[in-house]
Order: sequence, then C-alpha cells, then structure tokens
Amino acid sequence: MNERNIARDAVRAAIAQGTALPATASDRREIMGGWGTITVVGAGAHVIDEAWALAYELERLWTRFDSSSDIQRLNWAEGRPTEVNVLTVRLIDELKKAHARSNGDFNPTLLPALVDLGYAASVVDQKRVTTLPESARAPGNVAGIVANGTTVTMPRGTTIDAGGMGKGLAGDLVCARALQLGAFGVMAEFLGDIVVAGAAPDGVAWRLGIEDPFDNQKELAQVRISRGAIVTSSQRKRRFGPAGAHHLLSSVDAASAQTPVQTATVIAGTGAHAEGLSKSAFVREPEAFLEWLPTQSATGMVVLEDGDIRTSANWETYR
Repeated sequence: MNERNIARDAVRAAIAQGTALPATASDRREIMGGWGTITVVGAGAHVIDEAWALAYELERLWTRFDSSSDIQRLNWAEGRPTEVNVLTVRLIDELKKAHARSNGDFNPTLLPALVDLGYAASVVDQKRVTTLPESARAPGNVAGIVANGTTVTMPRGTTIDAGGMGKGLAGDLVCARALQLGAFGVMAEFLGDIVVAGAAPDGVAWRLGIEDPFDNQKELAQVRISRGAIVTSSQRKRRFGPAGAHHLLSSVDAASAQTPVQTATVIAGTGAHAEGLSKSAFVREPEAFLEWLPTQSATGMVVLEDGDIRTSANWETYR
C-alpha cells in the first residue's frame, strides 16, 4: 500500500469516528437541457473539472439532438453494425436490463412515438431537432439489440433514446470517476437524479430533499442516504405538442401514460437501477408499484393528482 492510500485510509477512519470532516467543493453548470451539480468531499477543483468533463462527454455520446452522437448514428444505421464508445455499450446494457427487470414497463425504443407526439426539438435550442429514418417504429425490438465488444447492431426500424437512464447512469459514472481521482465522497445531480458515493460531508449520510410537484419552492420530505441514488420522475414537467403530452409513455400503445401518479421517487443502489424502476410507477397501479419496489432492492414514494402521498413499506429506513 503506498503513502497516498495510507493517508486516505487515515482520513476515512477519522471521518468514520467523527473526529475530522474534510472540506467540500461544489459546482453547478448547465447540462442535458437543464442544470446539474457536482459536489466533492476532500478534493479540489481539478477533480470537479474532470468529473464535469466526463459528464459532458456522456451527453455528447448519448444525445438524440446531434447526428454525430453514438445514439443517433445507431438510430440511422438501419440494421448495420456500428462502432460506438465503450460507455455507450454500458448504456445499452443498462437499457436492456431495465427493460427486462420491469417486464417491459421501461422501453427505450419508443422514440418515434415521442417525436410524433411533439417532442422532437431540444428544450434549450429549438434548432436542434431529433431526426429518424422512415423505417423507425415504436415499439422496437429491444431483444434484437446486440453488442459485440464495441460494435452494436440494432434491428432495422428499432431506435433508442437514452432518456432518464442517461441521467442516472451519468451520475453513477461521474461518481466513480471522482472517487478514482481521489475524492473521499461525491454527489452528482443531473436534472433531479442524484447519485452519492463515498463519505458524506458530515461523515454519516447525505441529506436530500424531495420537491413538492405542486410547488417547486417547497419540499415534501427529506431522506438520508449514505450511498446509492434517488431519482424522481414527473409527468408535470416537459409537456409538449398541442395536446400537452408528457414524456412518460406506455409501452402498450406508445402514448403518454394515463395515471393519477404525478411524480415517482425511487431510492436504489445506483442511478441506472433507480431510473429503470421509476417508469413502472406510471403504468402500474400505485399500490402494486410500491409493493414491487422492495422486491427489486429499492424503495419509493408516489404523489397522486389529489396530493395524496404513498410510500413503500421500507421508506422509513431512509428518513
């Protein structure tokens, strides 16, 4: 073990005993059509800068608003094998896992329907528009998407969208990178998806607020997590098209899901896992969803249109 590792272990031991709390640094920037924040414990600006560099690289690879991104090159491949970044292979693996784990509730191949409903242009730059080949259909063939090393082949007509999974997985990867660079702890928040790892600023746990869907100036609750992720999906944001459709689509008819659930918050071991589970809240009965979450090593809360708040049986673990 080298001197640097010995020193880091000594500081971690002090944090655990409550005898020393390292400084924190935080930086908020625009990303993914919104805002994000990266906070590091026991590290400086260079770690934050490198963490942000990775976040922007992931956005470049996974955006559907740029024809040169990995996602759009795959969407226009028309069945041809396409070479992509290894991080995009990781994304595709997580998309497929989420589809299987949710029994199809989470479906990354509904992009053509999303575009048809009116969500083709970027919310921050209307000149950046998603284009798809005429063959594109929703839903596509998730099982037919195959990765061989860094070569990915998708069936003709199948297209994908990183969507919320892109936010959750980006948080996972950025946190891992910050720890690798020497941070004792890190929080990565992208458009409301929060992933934490390593030591919390107080040496115990990160305290995180959950926004009231009816008043974004208020919090419904606070939770404490020492590691893992908390994500909130909402049908009240990013409405689009003449009918005011929302982006949470049913895999059955590829239309905006009709449900009393306004927001769903999920706590899980990773951002990718939490994102993959949260979509089921909008296509299942609320009680069935909340009973299912603990079987998936997760916990959650839903807010209904009448303001009623319901939680899974293991929710109090995080209060």
